[in-house]
Amino acid sequence: MLALPTAQVWPFDASWRWPREIAGRAMDTYHRWMEVTIYATFAGLPCIAVPAGFGEHGLPMGLQLIGRPRADAALLRIAAAYETTIVDILARRPPAAL
Repeated sequence: MLALPTAQVWPFDASWRWPREIAGRAMDTYHRWMEVTIYATFAGLPCIAVPAGFGEHGLPMGLQLIGRPRADAALLRIAAAYETTIVDILARRPPAAL
């Protein structure tokens, strides 16, 4: 299994179409800022997103778990086991409005 963030940036201002720069690197298209999510799809691997925590502004971030080919059931078991260890994160909610 491979674990990666679900995005390259924390949630951003809703008025932005997309983040134009991440760590000094220009994001030339809408899709560039979230390209970390394409690897499982391109490889045809099972993938699931689970909660990972909250940033300094109280907004959530996820973790994508990527499994072996045709190992969907194993990936679901791992995700379920992971979620039993993050009860405090699952109980928390992002702020209503920023």
